[in-house]
Amino acid sequence: MVAELDRPAVLITDAKVSAVRDLLPALELVAAAKRPLLIVAEDVTAEALATLVVNRMRGTLTAVAIKAPGFGDRRKAMLQDLAVLTGATVVSEEVGLRLDAVTARHLGSADRITVTKDDTTVVGGGGDRKAIDARCEEIRRQVEETDSDWDREKLQERLARLVGGVALIKVGAPTEVAMKERKARVEDALHATRAALEEGYVAGGGVALIHARQAIDALGLEGDALAGARAVRHGLAAPLQVLASNAGLEGAVVVHKVAELTGDDGFDVVAEEYCNLVERGIIDPTKVVITALTSAVSIATMIMTTEALVADAPEPEEAEENGHSHGGGGGYGGGGGFGGDDDDMDF
Repeated sequence: MVAELDRPAVLITDAKVSAVRDLLPALELVAAAKRPLLIVAEDVTAEALATLVVNRMRGTLTAVAIKAPGFGDRRKAMLQDLAVLTGATVVSEEVGLRLDAVTARHLGSADRITVTKDDTTVVGGGGDRKAIDARCEEIRRQVEETDSDWDREKLQERLARLVGGVALIKVGAPTEVAMKERKARVEDALHATRAALEEGYVAGGGVALIHARQAIDALGLEGDALAGARAVRHGLAAPLQVLASNAGLEGAVVVHKVAELTGDDGFDVVAEEYCNLVERGIIDPTKVVITALTSAVSIATMIMTTEALVADAPEPEEAEENGHSHGGGGGYGGGGGFGGDDDDMDF
């Protein structure tokens, strides 16, 4: 379920809304202005919610009620952040302001607010820019002064909500199928961007994994540990090798060349040239690379400890059906040429 409010008024309170009569002043204001209303409160009872639903069904007004985030002092701080962002006043009896005394100047505004089961997104908050900047500066000072890592993390989250901003991405296409495919690409890009913001990014195209092999070489392992390390080392070259092979190139050659490069230099598969990948915008979120490697190791470990596996029988190649085969004594993959036992060549 998703609720989208266009140009809504925003009512923020640290009180518990137990009866709809407490909301009457605010409801009358938005009904007269024909605007939707977002209510942010400590809690909203079933009775009050039922009245809001009935009014919505009758078409009298549109109102969405959500619980205030956080607990204790952190909740108060987050409510104040939202108030500054939307230009509202936190209705609190601590400052002598009651819900039944709300006027238009106590309500905030926004261009659009989207509410889901777990998240609320505010687009174009109506708060004063100077007030928002001052609030951000206050939070930054608190980040510098705190000695608690947990407090610092929560303060940085609050700061990100105020300064991060919200962007609207409009996706369109000639057909519904094309639109769904394009939307999926945009969503993938958004997830990758969030991951990069969390833990940074590295050069893409499998370059980071190629350079990571140096850490394995430096371990100086022996025996069974060395065999396992070699398996991991071999797997680290697979992404780049597959990319090159899909581009019609010899994967082992590209891997060998990239291994000799330094820094963020790697192979641009589209342009088919070696260059600085970061400068070209070819990057991978660090979190994604780590997660992919961890998952691959987990799957490989599971397979090695499994007594039996079920797989599809490979279909014979078309060339073999005609009585011809590739490989043999020379060329790629045979006794000579590139490949052989280890396409990585330099264990």
